[in-house]
Amino acid sequence: MARASKPASRFGDEAAEHPQLAADLLVRCLESEGVEYVFGIPGEETLDVSEALDRSSQITFIPTRHEQGAAFMANAWGRLTGKPGVCLATLGPGATNLATGIADANLDHSPVVAFTGQVNLSGMYKETHQFIDTVEMMRPMTKWNARVHDPRMISEAVRKAFSVAVAEKPGATHLELPAGVMASPVAGRCLQRAPVAVTEPDTVALKRAAELLQHARRPVLLVGNGVVRQGASPALRHFCDETGLHVISTFMGKGVIDSADEHFLFTAGLGAQNYPAGFFGTVDLVVAVGYDLVEWAPSAWNPAGDLKIICVDTMTPEIDAHFVPEIELIGDISLTLGELSRLLRGKRLEHYSVPPYKKAFDVVLDIGADDDAPIKPQRVLRDLRAAMGAQDVLISDVGAHKLWVARFWEAAEPNTVLISNGFAAMGFALPAAVAASLASRGRHKVAAICGDGGFLMNVQELETARRLALPFVVLVWVDGGYGLIEMHQMRRYGRISGTRFGNPDFVALAGAFGVEGVRVSNAGELPAVLQRAFAADGPVVVEIPIDYTENEKLGIDLWRLAPDVA
Repeated sequence: MARASKPASRFGDEAAEHPQLAADLLVRCLESEGVEYVFGIPGEETLDVSEALDRSSQITFIPTRHEQGAAFMANAWGRLTGKPGVCLATLGPGATNLATGIADANLDHSPVVAFTGQVNLSGMYKETHQFIDTVEMMRPMTKWNARVHDPRMISEAVRKAFSVAVAEKPGATHLELPAGVMASPVAGRCLQRAPVAVTEPDTVALKRAAELLQHARRPVLLVGNGVVRQGASPALRHFCDETGLHVISTFMGKGVIDSADEHFLFTAGLGAQNYPAGFFGTVDLVVAVGYDLVEWAPSAWNPAGDLKIICVDTMTPEIDAHFVPEIELIGDISLTLGELSRLLRGKRLEHYSVPPYKKAFDVVLDIGADDDAPIKPQRVLRDLRAAMGAQDVLISDVGAHKLWVARFWEAAEPNTVLISNGFAAMGFALPAAVAASLASRGRHKVAAICGDGGFLMNVQELETARRLALPFVVLVWVDGGYGLIEMHQMRRYGRISGTRFGNPDFVALAGAFGVEGVRVSNAGELPAVLQRAFAADGPVVVEIPIDYTENEKLGIDLWRLAPDVA
């Protein structure tokens, strides 16, 4: 997106110790943190902040059409860049609308800093128009938050908000900005960012871990989102090449090792499959690398709590009866894997014949997938994969399609598949595509997959995308119901209830936003449609009627199936 020309910032060093409005100091601190975009909706209580943002030559304020969309954009920006995404809302309903996206960022460990307006301090002790205690509301969904009740707090509060947001494990922070405080004069300067210290794991623990690996007969790596956040994919791939160990990734760990790599087994996280009785029932050591327990509950793969576990992570893991590590290697993940490789070099590790899980699953998935109608999920993903490069970004909303993306999408690089999995909030994909397109700066294609349920939750952000002329493709899988819930209902009760709904004409709806819309009625049309859509200079909506009767295939037990196709 071409950035509109703005007047030079009046926030120079000469203003550092001279009175200015608190809102001006706030924006100077955001500039010092390297902020490029603030996503949000302005309000009466944030007028001073909006004015200060408008005077910045570095920061672009992007008005969104809903605060939830703003938070999801900040969330995706944080995940893709590693720098905190920033969002702004006013008090009361603005803050509550922001909350879902903030909680999503926190559980998905995405660095986000949120600002909300508030009434004057003098109105907080009594019943006041639009006032609720936003700080208290945000407390359980942030790593840290505070009310800026004194303008002299600003420099420290902003620095702390950004520092805490990016510290492992990353998440959301929040600052409340009372209107009167932001309009107050203040003298002050921004605090500088300190370099992040690299922490090393304990050397004794490293030696014990190496010995445990040498004595294991069937070890496996369980790799998660932490490897993506730490940029540790190269170290992981080298470790696998050195040791020959196989990798299972979580949904959010997709791409940390190329799906075509011989060491990659499959993406785990589908609760319907019998992992303990199958593959994990044969494993005697799990090396959990950057694994967040929120991604996939340990009880799903270690129900008895008796598996031996080595934890490689940036911080001590959550206490869980099903995840009790024998050894904890806490520190920089790349450094830890490098040291383990060195200790194991030249040492013999046990290997065993691994059934061809991926091949087995693909065989079943491909049955009927070549039919032009009805259109199968796997056919759409196969054609979309062919239309996108290894570095291009796919974003999945939440629904049955998320399970298809997690299991079927072949990722070659980390951070090229964004899935909301910790909080699993519907409505994530379209706003996230806006941020992904901004972050890619035209270097990579961006595609979002939504169900017809999730798409309509934040469809208004199509206007934001059109206004910014951001090129990305939204594939709306249409089945007229909440397909994931129906899948669970059928398994449990043999029937569905309360899940069916009607839809608008999605092509006409896209057109109403000034966005191109295309309807695909036959799978054979899709490759050409995708080619044209990715060549467009703005967002394109592709409506696809999807055959969700295929969802039953997602419950296939790979362990039982694999020997049949070996």
